[in-house]
Amino acid sequence: MLRNTKLPHLALLALSLFWLSCSTGKHSFTKKDVKGSEKLIGLDFSKKNIDTLYPYLERNLSGFDSLRKYPLENDVFPAVRFDPVPFGFTMPEQLNGNEWNIPDYVEIPERFDDLAFYTIPQLASLIKHQKITSTELTQFFLARLKKYQPTLQCSISITDSLALAQAKRADEEIKQGKYRGILHGIPYGTKDLMAVPGYTTTWGAEPYKNQVINQTATVIQKLEDAGAVLVAKLVSGSLARGDVWFGGKTKNPWDITQGATGSSAGSGSATSAGLVPFALGTETLGSITSPSTRNGVTGLRPTYGRVSRYGVMSLSWSMDKVGPLARNAEDCAIVFSVIQGEDKNDLTTKNMPFGVDWAKDVKSLKVAYLKKDIEKDTTDTGDNLRNALKVLKEMGIEPTEVELPEDVPYRGFDIILRAEAGAFFDELVRSGEVDLMVEQDQRSRANSLRQSRFIPAVEYLQANRQRQVLMQKMENLMKDYDVLISPSFGNDQLLATNLTGHPVIAIPTGLDKKNHPTSMTFVGKLYDEASILLLAKAFQDHSEFDELHPPGY
Repeated sequence: MLRNTKLPHLALLALSLFWLSCSTGKHSFTKKDVKGSEKLIGLDFSKKNIDTLYPYLERNLSGFDSLRKYPLENDVFPAVRFDPVPFGFTMPEQLNGNEWNIPDYVEIPERFDDLAFYTIPQLASLIKHQKITSTELTQFFLARLKKYQPTLQCSISITDSLALAQAKRADEEIKQGKYRGILHGIPYGTKDLMAVPGYTTTWGAEPYKNQVINQTATVIQKLEDAGAVLVAKLVSGSLARGDVWFGGKTKNPWDITQGATGSSAGSGSATSAGLVPFALGTETLGSITSPSTRNGVTGLRPTYGRVSRYGVMSLSWSMDKVGPLARNAEDCAIVFSVIQGEDKNDLTTKNMPFGVDWAKDVKSLKVAYLKKDIEKDTTDTGDNLRNALKVLKEMGIEPTEVELPEDVPYRGFDIILRAEAGAFFDELVRSGEVDLMVEQDQRSRANSLRQSRFIPAVEYLQANRQRQVLMQKMENLMKDYDVLISPSFGNDQLLATNLTGHPVIAIPTGLDKKNHPTSMTFVGKLYDEASILLLAKAFQDHSEFDELHPPGY
């Protein structure tokens, strides 16, 4: 595998912009170079000041070189860790665990392919009551993955041997009365950012397409411990961007002329088409929300630090989250209950309980909505969201009108993600292997990584100071509400909540006039996934949008 020589503190990137050519091994720059570089960062030092700082810059460069002699493993985080807890925050009360309801009445459908769209409790009923074996169910989904892969291009590795071995073990345990719980024997897929021994972990990118990481990501281990069966490693857009990977472009099963969007493109596409009952994805700036919306599934992005990222590629240490994409909110809750929790290998995780009181009256929830943002959307998406609000009002929900924090430099925050990604992929850029990536246009990950070397450490830290201000403003907004209803796109919610670490769930709201899925987003308080899951499930119980599936699958 390629080793990433990440800088342990991003402050060391300061003024490195004019040394990108150092990959040649010869470091030479002039005072004219220093003067020219000032224009890129909005400074104008006098000749005397440049004369004075020039030797210091040479010492800096020597220091950079000395750091690069000590390689860093992928799972080394910077010593400065992000904590989403703002001043004055009170942890919400949470139940500790759930007893999941596995129905008794479920039968094999007359049209066997309809099994592809059964929920987790329905599949669990069939397995627990031995109406189907895990092996049979696993073979069913493996066959569907192979059948539709040429069309959807959603999987990178179909894990036949591992899946069948796990399914066989599940069948033997269940026959012996050793039932592990609701996920026992249930197949699933995972985004190919997560390490699984014996299989490539390609990160969707040409330079890493043969990379094998011999460790098991914590989330994969937790699902294995629960008895789940891994049937596929699904496409990640190249280095967690978009839906284009080294083997093609992952498609939306509702309309294969569209990409599935990213970067959890494979997870969204495969779940939507019924190739897996659920899948794991990651989000840094929309990569669960976007494919959930485009492919018409339900996606939960948990609070930052709720789910371990050990064994998962880092894009932004302070923004990455792992979460499920599934048929509905209850399925997301089931998967989240298994993968969440403290992990000694990820110091950003916290030891907190999780459970949902499904019997709680949703009318007791304090709900707000972004009325202006919702009303200004005159598209079919906006119409569907407004119709969804009518359903909520029929359920007794009377949301309060609020607005997102103002006087916030939203457009300036992107440098946080880009600077951290640049540090993680330092070696990729310096080696020149970034040139091997499929996409090389202005919006490509390759171009983003190159320009990251021109972000001064001072500006990165200033952006994080502004982030702290945003965290406090979001706390002032959310402290009075359990759920905030927002458009999934078209406003600053997605950027704001990814920066602050708030949990969100994206749920389907129907189809537009082109028969493309639409969605809305519920935002929750920090560490309160339970409230957004409760309201999402109640909404889905009163509507049928989550039961829509792409035709032909």
